[in-house]
Amino acid sequence: MGDLTNWRQVFTDDFTTPVPVGQFPAAVSSKWGAYLDGWKDTSKNGTYSPSTVVSIQNGVLNKYLHTVNGVHRVAAVLPKIPGATASGGLPAGRFAVRFKADAVPGYKTAWLLWPDSEVWPRDGEIDFPEGDLDSTIGGFMHRQNGTSGGDQDPVSTSARFTSWHTAIIEWTPGRCRFILDGTVILDKTSRVPTTPMHWVLQTETDLSGTAPSSSAAGNVQIDWVAVWVPK
Repeated sequence: MGDLTNWRQVFTDDFTTPVPVGQFPAAVSSKWGAYLDGWKDTSKNGTYSPSTVVSIQNGVLNKYLHTVNGVHRVAAVLPKIPGATASGGLPAGRFAVRFKADAVPGYKTAWLLWPDSEVWPRDGEIDFPEGDLDSTIGGFMHRQNGTSGGDQDPVSTSARFTSWHTAIIEWTPGRCRFILDGTVILDKTSRVPTTPMHWVLQTETDLSGTAPSSSAAGNVQIDWVAVWVPK
Protein backbone atom coordinates (compact mmCIF):
# COMPACT_ATOMS: atom_id res chain seq x y z
CA MET A 1 0.00 0.00 0.00
CA GLY A 2 2.38 2.71 1.18
CA ASP A 3 1.85 6.46 1.21
CA LEU A 4 -1.09 8.05 -0.60
CA THR A 5 -1.47 11.53 -2.05
CA ASN A 6 -2.46 13.22 1.22
CA TRP A 7 -1.59 10.46 3.66
CA ARG A 8 1.55 8.97 5.19
CA GLN A 9 1.31 5.30 6.13
CA VAL A 10 2.34 4.62 9.74
CA PHE A 11 1.06 1.08 10.38
CA THR A 12 0.28 -2.02 8.37
CA ASP A 13 -0.10 -5.72 9.06
CA ASP A 14 -0.64 -8.46 6.49
CA PHE A 15 -0.53 -11.08 9.26
CA THR A 16 2.42 -13.03 7.91
CA THR A 17 3.58 -14.12 11.39
CA PRO A 18 1.62 -17.21 12.52
CA VAL A 19 0.27 -17.04 16.08
CA PRO A 20 -1.50 -20.10 17.52
CA VAL A 21 -4.52 -19.84 19.78
CA GLY A 22 -3.36 -18.92 23.27
CA GLN A 23 -0.43 -16.72 22.22
CA PHE A 24 -2.17 -13.53 21.06
CA PRO A 25 -1.31 -10.77 21.70
CA ALA A 26 1.89 -11.78 23.54
CA ALA A 27 3.54 -13.23 20.42
CA VAL A 28 3.05 -9.97 18.50
CA SER A 29 3.03 -7.53 21.41
CA SER A 30 5.12 -4.95 19.55
CA LYS A 31 2.23 -4.47 17.10
CA TRP A 32 -0.94 -5.55 18.91
CA GLY A 33 -2.79 -5.35 22.19
CA ALA A 34 -6.19 -6.68 23.22
CA TYR A 35 -8.91 -6.23 25.79
CA LEU A 36 -7.93 -8.58 28.58
CA ASP A 37 -9.34 -12.01 29.26
CA GLY A 38 -12.33 -11.69 31.58
CA TRP A 39 -13.47 -8.20 30.64
CA LYS A 40 -17.18 -7.99 29.80
CA ASP A 41 -18.31 -6.65 26.45
CA THR A 42 -20.82 -3.85 25.84
CA SER A 43 -23.96 -5.97 26.35
CA LYS A 44 -22.37 -7.78 29.32
CA ASN A 45 -23.45 -11.06 27.69
CA GLY A 46 -20.01 -11.68 26.21
CA THR A 47 -16.57 -12.03 27.76
CA TYR A 48 -13.38 -10.89 26.07
CA SER A 49 -11.08 -13.86 25.71
CA PRO A 50 -8.28 -13.22 23.22
CA SER A 51 -6.42 -16.26 24.56
CA THR A 52 -9.15 -18.58 23.26
CA VAL A 53 -10.51 -16.56 20.33
CA VAL A 54 -7.65 -14.99 18.36
CA SER A 55 -5.08 -16.68 16.12
CA ILE A 56 -3.10 -15.80 13.01
CA GLN A 57 -2.52 -18.28 10.20
CA ASN A 58 -2.31 -18.29 6.41
CA GLY A 59 -2.07 -14.50 6.33
CA VAL A 60 -5.31 -13.93 8.24
CA LEU A 61 -6.09 -12.84 11.80
CA ASN A 62 -8.98 -15.03 12.89
CA LYS A 63 -11.45 -14.52 15.72
CA TYR A 64 -13.28 -17.75 16.54
CA LEU A 65 -16.46 -16.70 18.32
CA HIS A 66 -17.84 -19.51 20.45
CA THR A 67 -19.20 -20.51 23.86
CA VAL A 68 -17.51 -22.68 26.49
CA ASN A 69 -19.25 -23.54 29.76
CA GLY A 70 -21.82 -20.83 29.19
CA VAL A 71 -19.21 -18.12 28.55
CA HIS A 72 -19.70 -16.38 25.18
CA ARG A 73 -16.15 -15.65 24.05
CA VAL A 74 -15.32 -12.57 22.00
CA ALA A 75 -12.28 -10.40 21.28
CA ALA A 76 -11.23 -6.79 20.73
CA VAL A 77 -7.78 -6.17 19.26
CA LEU A 78 -5.90 -2.85 19.16
CA PRO A 79 -3.03 -1.97 16.82
CA LYS A 80 -0.05 -0.23 18.40
CA ILE A 81 0.44 2.68 16.03
CA PRO A 82 3.82 4.46 15.96
CA GLY A 83 3.50 8.08 17.02
CA ALA A 84 0.24 7.54 18.85
CA THR A 85 -0.56 8.90 22.29
CA ALA A 86 0.06 6.87 25.44
CA SER A 87 -3.55 5.68 25.08
CA GLY A 88 -2.91 4.63 21.48
CA GLY A 89 -4.78 7.52 19.91
CA LEU A 90 -4.25 9.82 16.96
CA PRO A 91 -5.73 13.29 16.32
CA ALA A 92 -6.68 12.26 12.77
CA GLY A 93 -6.14 9.31 10.48
CA ARG A 94 -7.16 6.92 7.74
CA PHE A 95 -8.00 3.46 9.08
CA ALA A 96 -8.50 0.58 6.64
CA VAL A 97 -9.39 -3.08 7.16
CA ARG A 98 -10.09 -5.99 4.80
CA PHE A 99 -12.46 -8.48 6.40
CA LYS A 100 -15.26 -11.03 6.18
CA ALA A 101 -17.25 -12.99 8.75
CA ASP A 102 -19.52 -15.95 9.12
CA ALA A 103 -23.16 -15.02 9.76
CA VAL A 104 -22.96 -15.98 13.44
CA PRO A 105 -26.25 -15.12 15.17
CA GLY A 106 -25.92 -13.13 18.38
CA TYR A 107 -22.57 -11.50 17.55
CA LYS A 108 -21.55 -8.21 15.94
CA THR A 109 -18.68 -5.95 14.98
CA ALA A 110 -18.24 -2.50 16.46
CA TRP A 111 -14.88 -1.59 14.96
CA LEU A 112 -14.41 1.91 16.21
CA LEU A 113 -12.41 4.96 17.05
CA TRP A 114 -12.87 5.63 20.75
CA PRO A 115 -11.81 8.86 22.49
CA ASP A 116 -8.64 8.68 24.56
CA SER A 117 -10.41 10.91 27.07
CA GLU A 118 -12.96 8.13 27.78
CA VAL A 119 -15.52 10.96 28.04
CA TRP A 120 -18.61 9.76 26.20
CA PRO A 121 -20.89 10.89 24.66
CA ARG A 122 -19.24 14.33 24.87
CA ASP A 123 -16.18 13.43 22.78
CA GLY A 124 -18.00 11.25 20.27
CA GLU A 125 -17.15 7.90 18.73
CA ILE A 126 -16.69 6.69 15.15
CA ASP A 127 -17.98 3.19 14.36
CA PHE A 128 -17.39 1.52 10.98
CA PRO A 129 -17.95 -1.23 10.08
CA GLU A 130 -20.63 -1.93 12.67
CA GLY A 131 -23.44 -4.47 12.53
CA ASP A 132 -24.73 -7.88 13.53
CA LEU A 133 -22.81 -10.59 11.71
CA ASP A 134 -25.99 -12.19 10.38
CA SER A 135 -27.18 -8.85 8.98
CA THR A 136 -25.74 -5.96 6.97
CA ILE A 137 -22.85 -3.53 7.40
CA GLY A 138 -23.51 -0.04 8.76
CA GLY A 139 -21.79 2.69 10.69
CA PHE A 140 -22.24 5.64 13.02
CA MET A 141 -20.46 8.91 13.68
CA HIS A 142 -21.32 9.94 17.24
CA ARG A 143 -21.06 13.71 17.24
CA GLN A 144 -18.67 15.94 19.16
CA ASN A 145 -20.34 17.39 22.27
CA GLY A 146 -22.94 14.65 22.10
CA THR A 147 -25.65 14.66 24.73
CA SER A 148 -26.77 11.04 24.35
CA GLY A 149 -25.89 7.84 22.56
CA GLY A 150 -28.43 8.74 19.91
CA ASP A 151 -26.68 12.03 19.04
CA GLN A 152 -25.16 10.53 15.91
CA ASP A 153 -25.12 10.29 12.12
CA PRO A 154 -25.97 6.74 10.97
CA VAL A 155 -25.44 4.98 7.65
CA SER A 156 -26.66 1.61 6.44
CA THR A 157 -25.84 -0.57 3.44
CA SER A 158 -27.07 -3.78 1.82
CA ALA A 159 -23.59 -5.35 2.06
CA ARG A 160 -23.36 -8.47 4.19
CA PHE A 161 -20.45 -9.61 6.33
CA THR A 162 -20.20 -12.97 4.57
CA SER A 163 -18.26 -11.53 1.59
CA TRP A 164 -14.84 -9.89 1.61
CA HIS A 165 -15.02 -6.12 2.03
CA THR A 166 -12.62 -3.22 2.56
CA ALA A 167 -13.82 -0.58 5.03
CA ILE A 168 -12.05 2.75 5.51
CA ILE A 169 -12.58 5.53 8.03
CA GLU A 170 -11.08 8.84 6.91
CA TRP A 171 -11.10 11.25 9.83
CA THR A 172 -9.55 14.69 9.57
CA PRO A 173 -10.26 17.99 11.35
CA GLY A 174 -13.83 18.88 10.46
CA ARG A 175 -14.54 15.86 8.26
CA CYS A 176 -15.41 12.17 8.61
CA ARG A 177 -15.89 9.78 5.69
CA PHE A 178 -16.75 6.09 5.53
CA ILE A 179 -15.66 4.22 2.38
CA LEU A 180 -16.87 0.68 1.66
CA ASP A 181 -15.28 -1.17 -1.26
CA GLY A 182 -14.27 2.11 -2.88
CA THR A 183 -17.63 3.89 -2.48
CA VAL A 184 -18.08 6.79 -0.05
CA ILE A 185 -21.16 5.93 2.01
CA LEU A 186 -20.93 8.70 4.65
CA ASP A 187 -19.39 12.17 4.45
CA LYS A 188 -19.95 14.51 7.39
CA THR A 189 -18.49 17.94 8.16
CA SER A 190 -20.57 18.97 11.18
CA ARG A 191 -19.68 18.17 14.80
CA VAL A 192 -16.93 15.77 13.82
CA PRO A 193 -15.04 14.44 16.88
CA THR A 194 -12.02 16.60 17.69
CA THR A 195 -10.06 14.78 20.39
CA PRO A 196 -7.47 11.97 19.93
CA MET A 197 -9.01 8.56 19.35
CA HIS A 198 -7.69 5.00 19.31
CA TRP A 199 -8.73 2.22 16.95
CA VAL A 200 -10.35 -0.88 18.44
CA LEU A 201 -11.38 -3.84 16.27
CA GLN A 202 -14.07 -4.84 18.75
CA THR A 203 -16.11 -7.98 18.06
CA GLU A 204 -18.73 -8.74 20.67
CA THR A 205 -22.20 -10.08 21.43
CA ASP A 206 -25.03 -8.10 19.89
CA LEU A 207 -27.16 -5.52 21.68
CA SER A 208 -30.53 -7.26 21.36
CA GLY A 209 -30.61 -7.94 25.10
CA THR A 210 -30.57 -11.70 24.57
CA ALA A 211 -27.41 -13.76 24.94
CA PRO A 212 -26.28 -15.82 21.94
CA SER A 213 -27.13 -19.47 21.70
CA SER A 214 -24.38 -21.64 23.14
CA SER A 215 -24.32 -23.50 19.82
CA ALA A 216 -23.65 -20.36 17.76
CA ALA A 217 -20.05 -20.28 16.58
CA GLY A 218 -18.03 -19.01 13.65
CA ASN A 219 -15.14 -16.94 12.44
CA VAL A 220 -14.34 -13.30 11.78
CA GLN A 221 -11.38 -12.99 9.41
CA ILE A 222 -9.14 -9.95 8.93
CA ASP A 223 -6.88 -10.12 5.88
CA TRP A 224 -4.99 -6.87 6.48
CA VAL A 225 -5.14 -3.55 8.27
CA ALA A 226 -3.43 -0.24 7.54
CA VAL A 227 -3.30 3.20 9.13
CA TRP A 228 -2.24 6.54 7.68
CA VAL A 229 -1.92 10.04 9.13
CA PRO A 230 -2.32 13.29 7.20
CA LYS A 231 0.85 14.52 5.51
